[in-house]
Amino acid sequence: MARDLVVFGEDWGALPSSTQHLIGHLAQQRKVIWVNSIGLRRPRLNYQDLRRAWKKLSACSKKRPVYSENLASRSEVTTPAYPVSQHFQLIQPRTLPAPRSALARNIATRLLSQQLYPVIDRAALNRPIIWTSLPTAVDVAAQLKTQLPGASLVYYCGDDFSALAGVDHQTVCKRQQELAVQADLIVTASESLYYRFSPTKCRLLNHGVDLELFTKPASRAADLPDDGRPIAGFYGSLNSWIDFKLLQRVITQLPNWHFVFVGRVTAAATKLKNLGNVHLLGERPHQQLPQYSQHWQAALLPFVDNPQIRACNPLKLREYLAAGRPIVSTPFPALTPYLSWLKVVNDPQSMVTSLRQCAASTIDIQRAESVKQESWAKKSEQLDSWLEAL
Repeated sequence: MARDLVVFGEDWGALPSSTQHLIGHLAQQRKVIWVNSIGLRRPRLNYQDLRRAWKKLSACSKKRPVYSENLASRSEVTTPAYPVSQHFQLIQPRTLPAPRSALARNIATRLLSQQLYPVIDRAALNRPIIWTSLPTAVDVAAQLKTQLPGASLVYYCGDDFSALAGVDHQTVCKRQQELAVQADLIVTASESLYYRFSPTKCRLLNHGVDLELFTKPASRAADLPDDGRPIAGFYGSLNSWIDFKLLQRVITQLPNWHFVFVGRVTAAATKLKNLGNVHLLGERPHQQLPQYSQHWQAALLPFVDNPQIRACNPLKLREYLAAGRPIVSTPFPALTPYLSWLKVVNDPQSMVTSLRQCAASTIDIQRAESVKQESWAKKSEQLDSWLEAL
């Protein structure tokens, strides 16, 4: 009988992360209690944080946690990437995000415990695995490990928290050190992260890809420019890890190209707004992304060179490959297995040259097949074998 899961991750139903992909597959065979994000920093007095806090408080006002079959109809989440069973339960936690002092940590753990234990008791979990993608969950996760019969603790490390934007670095890195000691298994998403932990308890699991979604022919998105000019595209958050200076110089040298960006538009991206061949389309549901990536002439990975990017293993890399279009990217370590399918550039002129070479590109089936052995289904099978061996 498969072991059940208690998961501390990001908000379920947001744009799918590696944790959601993996747990979405594992949930077909076991009970899952998913705890929405408990935060990686204390909130600030700005519109974005206040809006997020309001949505969480509104969700918390509901009387009971909800089951997965009700998630798609809730306004605060989008449709999850994977259907889950009736044994999937979601908890919207009330707690103190990223507490620093011993007193605040104690209060946060007590608040979470009061919400979690009744749900866990009713679920009658089988030798549960406590999974956390968030170091800030270390206190309650370690408590659950000691108090639930046969429980094990797994830390899934998908990011370099010492360099990740929007994180209370000092607090989160301290909690990560504690979590690494407490965990029975550490799973990392990149080699750079793997070598930071003890090899006796660490396993490397590179990201997978939803092959069915990204290889199946998709209709062209209605808001993609369609005047015959080539398109260079990117989807994802337009945040500080994007090399906007590089993009500005490239875009101004290619006025006969469209540059399309799909994702949340941040203040850092406003520099691009005044360029006439730039299209900032905003966020789109994950299921719609192939309608863009299969129909532009080149996919972009224009990252800056910093510790966060050197440790990253972006999901969009394999999704771009599965879509079959050329990829033009600045260099970072996760590209290494796929270099024969990429155009790696170091400066504006080399990016301009590479894009011009992509102007007449069509979908390349061989490029898509370069990731055919890396589906999320296969990744979850490997993960399942490690979890059941604990």
